Amino acid sequence: MSKYLLGYDVGSSSVKATILHIETGIPEASATSPKVEMKIMSPLPGYAEQRPELWWEHIVNATKDLKAISRFSESDIAAIGISYQMHGLVLVDKNHKVLRPSIIWCDSRAVGLGEKAFNEIGRKKCLSHMLNSPGNFTASKLKWVKDNEPDIYDRIYKFMLPGDYIAMKLTGEIQTTVSGLSEGILWDFKIESLSDIVMNSFGFDASMVPDVVPTFSNQGSLSSIAAKQLGLKEGIPISYRAGDQPNNALSLNVLKKGEIAATAGTSGVIYGISDLAKYDLQSRVNTFVHVNHTAENPKYGVLLCVNGTGIQNSWLKHNVTDMDYQEMNNEAENVPIGSEGLLTFPFGNGAERILGNLEPGGSVMGLDFNRHSRSHLLRSAQEGIVFALKYGFEIMENMGMEIDVVRAGEANMFLSPIFREAFVNTNQVVLEICNTDGSQGAARGAGIGGNIYSGFSEAFIGLKINKKYEPDQNPSKEYNEVYINWLNELKKQIV
Repeated sequence: MSKYLLGYDVGSSSVKATILHIETGIPEASATSPKVEMKIMSPLPGYAEQRPELWWEHIVNATKDLKAISRFSESDIAAIGISYQMHGLVLVDKNHKVLRPSIIWCDSRAVGLGEKAFNEIGRKKCLSHMLNSPGNFTASKLKWVKDNEPDIYDRIYKFMLPGDYIAMKLTGEIQTTVSGLSEGILWDFKIESLSDIVMNSFGFDASMVPDVVPTFSNQGSLSSIAAKQLGLKEGIPISYRAGDQPNNALSLNVLKKGEIAATAGTSGVIYGISDLAKYDLQSRVNTFVHVNHTAENPKYGVLLCVNGTGIQNSWLKHNVTDMDYQEMNNEAENVPIGSEGLLTFPFGNGAERILGNLEPGGSVMGLDFNRHSRSHLLRSAQEGIVFALKYGFEIMENMGMEIDVVRAGEANMFLSPIFREAFVNTNQVVLEICNTDGSQGAARGAGIGGNIYSGFSEAFIGLKINKKYEPDQNPSKEYNEVYINWLNELKKQIV
């Protein structure tokens, strides 16, 4: 009898694989590849690309490392689930060969095309049907290829999201999900179908759209070719796929109206659940189909994203210090709240949705050569990320979202005591840190989709709240004062 579920989390920094014990819901082992962040190619300003083949290479490496650590047998895996970086574009020909590097989530080249379509469709019509502007999402990126690389466009058999590509490599089949189509701004929420409005506006042929399968379902089985490469048994079902943020919410058991999930990896995201089709009039935060959405019981994920979160901390690590992240946190703790007037703006990783797709760039303001040190910069960087998230929180609250308790995994920026303190006090929220991550969420999703678990409640056995943080009155006041200064400076930048 199979003992484990296998979850893959394919990010822009790395691939993580976890095998989860079915009965206990506790990870048996995890492995990450590569050991340093994957490179994002930027051939021109605002461009961000990765080779999909590289993701697969690291899927293979992580799986081999996992087997070496845990020594599970091929028959021990009952099902496989996939979490993936959202909004990317992967193009393949009829032979399933990749036609160009993937244009990934933080690429800004299609902003103008998305805005043009938003105006031509009509803002009110676009928002009422798709709940979002085409913005800088997958559909707009495909339009960029159509306009700028016609030879490649003419060879396209199917376009996919990154998770669809990984599923294709595992099964040999090309499919997508409703949740995936919604994150590409290709889903019409009013008619619960592929958006003819967007497809016609961009001049896309529907034949390029993959077949649609449910998020939780048998989406094919592990092919003999993939099984040989991974060292796994042929025929294992792939029974779940979801974008990293809906999946992060799943991993934290954030499935009901009013529940909030957060993550702070390369980007920082707050993801709240609504049972109403809400949208921001300026499309600064975005609404997608959540993993447990059905027409009878709708569930939507309202997502705010700050692109420059962990990537800003990583930039400091590699360009300003020779320390690891723990040492950086320790040094930053030597500086008081507010970093003695030093303000950091983490907007150096592509077009920022919460700023209306502007690209002001990352910046530091108020630097005093006689007063500030590297320690000030390290603390200010973490505070600046929190302030950017606070700016997004306020947009969500104006949409009617109530934010009191936020759940996050014990990973990335949430490992930092300074970040956690600033987060709860600036936003006046309770923060619950859980013993999970995206790869575990993908494994649990596979158990649900493969009918290994009887339902959602059984799938979360083993999920626990490890730590709980609540705001303090005095730090809250101090952070609020610094945030107001930060916000006033931001408004000068984006006028």
